[in-house]
Amino acid sequence: LESVVPALAAWRTARRERSTLDNWRYRVVWRPYEAAANGVPGGTWLLVVPEGQREEDLTVRTRRVLEDAGTSVVPVAVPEHADRAVVAALLDAAVRPGDAPAGVLSLLALDAEPDKRSPGVTTGVLGSMALSQALADNAIHAGLWSLTRGAVAVDDEEAPSNGQAAAWGLLRVAALDDPERSGGLVDLPADGGIELLAHLPALLAAGDAPGGESEFALRPGAAGVRVRRMVRSPLAGAADAPVWTPCGTVLVTGGTGALGAHVARDLARAGAEHLVLTSRRGPEAPGAAELEAELTGLGCRVTVAACDVADREALAAVLDGIPAESPLTAVVHTAGAVDQARPLTQIDADEAVELMHAKVVGAENLHDLLGTRPLDAFVLFSSGAGVWGNGGQGPYAAANAHLDALAERRRAAGLPATSIAWGAWAGGGMVDAEVGEQLSRRGVPAMEPALAVRALRESVAARETAVVVADIRWDRFVPAYCAHGHRPLIEDIPDVQALLAAQDAEGAAGHAADATAGASDGLRGELAALPSAKRRRRLTELVRTHVAAVLGAGAADAVKPGRAFRDMGFDSLTGVELRNRLGAALGTKLSATLVFDYPTPKALADHLDAELWPADDADTALAPGLTERGSRHNQLDPRLAEIEAAYRATSDPAGRTELADALRSLLDSWATPVDEPAPVPAPAPTAVDEELVDASDQDMFDLIDKELGIS
Repeated sequence: LESVVPALAAWRTARRERSTLDNWRYRVVWRPYEAAANGVPGGTWLLVVPEGQREEDLTVRTRRVLEDAGTSVVPVAVPEHADRAVVAALLDAAVRPGDAPAGVLSLLALDAEPDKRSPGVTTGVLGSMALSQALADNAIHAGLWSLTRGAVAVDDEEAPSNGQAAAWGLLRVAALDDPERSGGLVDLPADGGIELLAHLPALLAAGDAPGGESEFALRPGAAGVRVRRMVRSPLAGAADAPVWTPCGTVLVTGGTGALGAHVARDLARAGAEHLVLTSRRGPEAPGAAELEAELTGLGCRVTVAACDVADREALAAVLDGIPAESPLTAVVHTAGAVDQARPLTQIDADEAVELMHAKVVGAENLHDLLGTRPLDAFVLFSSGAGVWGNGGQGPYAAANAHLDALAERRRAAGLPATSIAWGAWAGGGMVDAEVGEQLSRRGVPAMEPALAVRALRESVAARETAVVVADIRWDRFVPAYCAHGHRPLIEDIPDVQALLAAQDAEGAAGHAADATAGASDGLRGELAALPSAKRRRRLTELVRTHVAAVLGAGAADAVKPGRAFRDMGFDSLTGVELRNRLGAALGTKLSATLVFDYPTPKALADHLDAELWPADDADTALAPGLTERGSRHNQLDPRLAEIEAAYRATSDPAGRTELADALRSLLDSWATPVDEPAPVPAPAPTAVDEELVDASDQDMFDLIDKELGIS
């Protein structure tokens, strides 16, 4: 028994780890499109094209197939490097009064010209971003579709365009950030295949229908029309699946960061003779000396180099310095980190380029400088953001889709490449603590680093080109990801199929119950009977309750009425979930961008009050002028934000206290609630009181500025 029990325990541990690893593994496949597609897109469509390509055959043929199908087409030619303001002006000129477009088809992603700020970012990606932003700026509520060439690989022989793939990554997120303008993506072959445009009208019509597809690849011959799916991809075997065993020198970019350190430790234990760890600060990076000592203690020779891999000359110098007696055998590119989630409308072109540059250009530099050098492994750290699209991470998703395409391009050329689209790692790395908490709430909890690195080594040994490794809790992921509607990408996963079937059953039961119980009508009636100030307080509590439920924060008391949704970790997906909850509770249709338009629970509650009860005659009769003043509350928000900014900008504690005391004093002088009795009889109005009642908004703001000393 002394020998059997440990062996049995080890066997059970291995089985459990194998199950966990297989449960983390997914890949993207392209299924034949089997639905009948014979409709045509109705109404007027905007055809947005690069100005330099408006006379090219693809542009002309695209317009012709739409018009031949009976669609009215309005062309919009966009100059190279046009920003969102220029694109918005062009859209404004193109849209005729009374003829709102039914859809938008963009060819901007086809522009493969590198942006002047970064060789790894194309004009097409930035143009697509500017168009998405301009549609929102102009309040054009039409689905955005994009046509690309060679953006995806439907088989191992295709070598996708990195820039076109990046556009797909960015536009997936745009659709999540702004669901009201969600359209889709259609990819033609990199060369030829222009006759496949004949499918376009029917696909646009089918995609815009409820439950329609949103990602198509058109290929000649038997391949035909394909649609994109994510499927489970377990390794076919036992607990002892083969793993890559490193030898010689292995280069780990971002090697002193959290992810790079996890990888380096595992490779040192597995037999790597020499590890070259690069980062921008090199030996000066926090923890670099301790990591070097730890790896040396494992019997590995270590070189820590200060090198920004986006700097081609600096990277070349590092590669040239690798000794011939221990040649480079593998590269693991971990460099790059995710930014805090922000909707695409809040990111300008300079920021987008900066966010993409290090990850994309570093990978391209490695590819170019290593050329056809024989390697055992060329591993790229990608992200699930590039596969399914995380809301608020547009440029990051674009960069990771670029990396996935680079791996497929290398493999098509006979070169080693494995791009791993990771979920979240425990122990720091790809995301900070706040973003990691957001991901966990959305159903993507952090993975144990030791198992994640084992998944990496197994993927390299299996010669996989692109694989997803992520711990996805579908019961939490699906409600957020599918909050705005159908997401065909994940519908072939058995867990998702079971959840959607259960949701459909619950939805049917819920509709039946609502038909008899009228729950939302009851709440609306209850709120309508309240005086306006009490109603706003009840609405604020309602919003706080649903915010707490969406965030998993427990009681509503944990949600401060004046705290910004963004500071709480809201993004487009959780915003849509909150919208759905409030809409169901109040029995009304609400905008998907509520949390961005009304950035705090209090502001959102006031908006709901103004929308659902725009004029309360009873309150007006009881308190003339009160309703009018209440309706102006939302106009105060920007100035109140200025006051808050002034407070936050004051670093001196005494100064902060002085500001806070001044504001409290000012509020106390105004703070008798209109719907509650005053604690003592009110004195007769003074001249100052009458001036305050008659004061304009600007007069009040001037007084606030004067009292707080921030004018």
